[in-house]
Amino acid sequence: MKPETALQRGLNDPGLENPTRRSLLLGSAGAMAAVSLLGFTPLARAEEPKSLPDYAAWKERNALIVHSANTMETQRGAIGNGVITSSDRLFVRNNLPAPPASVTENPDIWEVRIEGVKNPRTLTVGDLKKMGVTTVASVLQCSGNGRAFFPHGASGTQWSVGAAGCIMWTGVPLKDVVEALGGPADGARYITSTGGETLPDGLDPKTIIVERSVPTRAMETALLAWEMNDEPLTHTHGGPLRMVVPGYYGVNNVKYVKNIAFTENQTDAKIQASGYRIREVGVKGAPDQPSMWEMNVKSWVTAPLETARSGRNMIYGVAFGGTVALEKVDVSLDGGKTWKQARFLGPDLGPYAWRPFVMAADLPAGEHRIVSRATDTQGNSQPEGRTENERGYGHNGWSDHGVTVAVS
Repeated sequence: MKPETALQRGLNDPGLENPTRRSLLLGSAGAMAAVSLLGFTPLARAEEPKSLPDYAAWKERNALIVHSANTMETQRGAIGNGVITSSDRLFVRNNLPAPPASVTENPDIWEVRIEGVKNPRTLTVGDLKKMGVTTVASVLQCSGNGRAFFPHGASGTQWSVGAAGCIMWTGVPLKDVVEALGGPADGARYITSTGGETLPDGLDPKTIIVERSVPTRAMETALLAWEMNDEPLTHTHGGPLRMVVPGYYGVNNVKYVKNIAFTENQTDAKIQASGYRIREVGVKGAPDQPSMWEMNVKSWVTAPLETARSGRNMIYGVAFGGTVALEKVDVSLDGGKTWKQARFLGPDLGPYAWRPFVMAADLPAGEHRIVSRATDTQGNSQPEGRTENERGYGHNGWSDHGVTVAVS
């Protein structure tokens, strides 16, 4: 009997909310209830805008699928074979309108309040830069990545595979900041981060604010980042300061972070209390459902995608293990009937980065279904299919993520 997938465990075990247990290896960057009000209605079937919005005008338009002004996906064929995703090709996902772009003109004066520690304090980015620095390669992925494959029409942006990228983040380790402030207060079980987005007037802030809680175990790897890919963190991606939690889904990597609190309970903000929760199709979100935290093991092919010439071909793709390092990636040319191990391509930048992979294959003329299946060092492998869930979160089934290539 095959072991339960992480998603199946999550649907069957509400006890996963206990912070002493390993959380569901899933996460979220799906839509909030108020998104239609703020202009984030899913536009997967709408005609693509011909140009990028001003705040993302610096990006490479031909490398992106523009779902809406606030949701842009990297084309599968633009992901490339490198470990690090170029900033101008990285996907964009915003839950709320960003603060004014002027906040990045003098990033060192941006302030963040640290609470729930022995010595609470407000620190500027300039202060943080004097407290320590590290660089971590980590996959940033929307938890709805793969939502387009769900047949029930899960609401939210219809991401295929391009709501993900591998980024070099530079900033101060959160644990260094906390130690300098005396350590967490007694009873702290969660790290709660609040974003500095502009909130519309006349609405209860808790219904729309971006405020996420993750277990305190994340403090071991979390950082407050002010650089992305060796450049100042852009306004588009959360600058001047962003919470980065390696191995966790994008929604937990709070942009424009203004407040960090060590708390006994999770925030009651809607994005946490009922948003980004794993539940069966047709069920509403609730606090007792597994929250979208650590990512699961995943891979997909990036080339060839539609056509190829008969003979020798190189099959490329990317794979990652969330918070667990990868062991291997297998590739099938016949839809999963037979498998052959690929080799990793490029340097290993740590357990949170993705690993490009490649496999040489002799392809005869005809149609080939090419799929990949990653396995991490704990023995977790991608399942064949998806586990249906209301919002189309955490899909890592290898079958849907494959490509059909016509070889001539």
